[in-house]
Amino acid sequence: MGIAESPNYLQRRLAREDGMTTKKQVDDFLALKRIAVVGVSRDPKGFGTVLWQEFRQRRYEAIPVNPVAKEIDGQPCFARVTDIKPGVDGVLIMTSKKSTDQIVADCAEAGVKHVWMYGGMAPGAATDSAVAFCEANGISVVKGLCPYMFLAGTPAFHAPHRAWKKLTGSFPK
Repeated sequence: MGIAESPNYLQRRLAREDGMTTKKQVDDFLALKRIAVVGVSRDPKGFGTVLWQEFRQRRYEAIPVNPVAKEIDGQPCFARVTDIKPGVDGVLIMTSKKSTDQIVADCAEAGVKHVWMYGGMAPGAATDSAVAFCEANGISVVKGLCPYMFLAGTPAFHAPHRAWKKLTGSFPK
């Protein structure tokens, strides 16, 4: 089988040569309508919960995933991505790195083709092994970015993070 015939050829073609996330990958993820947010907590001030609520307010069908909660804010919560029926189009991972490898394995098992591994001011969810696994399995990865940098009408205090990424050349192109 030639390289152009391999299942992840298109995936590699879409990724920047430097391995960074592309603007197309960000736009493709944000165009999805049914996503799981892994790392939503019962704490309404937890950042995973805040982002989950933001997606819900923007009319996404955002599904909370937390292995110890049955319900969050009146919404059914699932222990794993593989438990969600019908499945989701994408997964936003808001957990610590120690959970990411298992989460992306669950994503592959569930047929998810888009994963966003959160990254921001705090340590993010991305690991090299999880990114490599996704790429090997044809899953598009947004690595180490905060969705707030790309959502229209985001509060102004997120602008410095976006500006810093642009200044340092790490903002998707």
